[in-house]
Amino acid sequence: MLFRIDPTSAEPLFAQLAAQVRAGVLHGELRPGTRLPSARDLAASLDVNLHTVLRAYQDLRDEGLIDLRRGRGAIVSHRPPADLAPVHDAVAALVAAAGSAGLAPSTTLSLVKDALAPQETR
Repeated sequence: MLFRIDPTSAEPLFAQLAAQVRAGVLHGELRPGTRLPSARDLAASLDVNLHTVLRAYQDLRDEGLIDLRRGRGAIVSHRPPADLAPVHDAVAALVAAAGSAGLAPSTTLSLVKDALAPQETR
């Protein structure tokens, strides 16, 4: 899997990396047992700080998506994937409703991000 980051994005670099791994797992590109690049190698290839990659890997470990083992690196975990059909259906309905309302994709995305933000930041 090829990892890419957008340094101009408002989304933190570690979050971009973690999102790409999540998407890879959800789309079957990263199967259980797949070894991810070492944090050092990935940081070098993306020209980012080692701690940026480590933060992404730690977040993914905390979510149970990867296992981190000293000397063996990051490996996609063997837990069964969640049934995301209801989420895909809801997203499709949201996209259809936003299109009917004439909303731009960026506006729709902003609305979703606002809805996902913790209550205390509103």
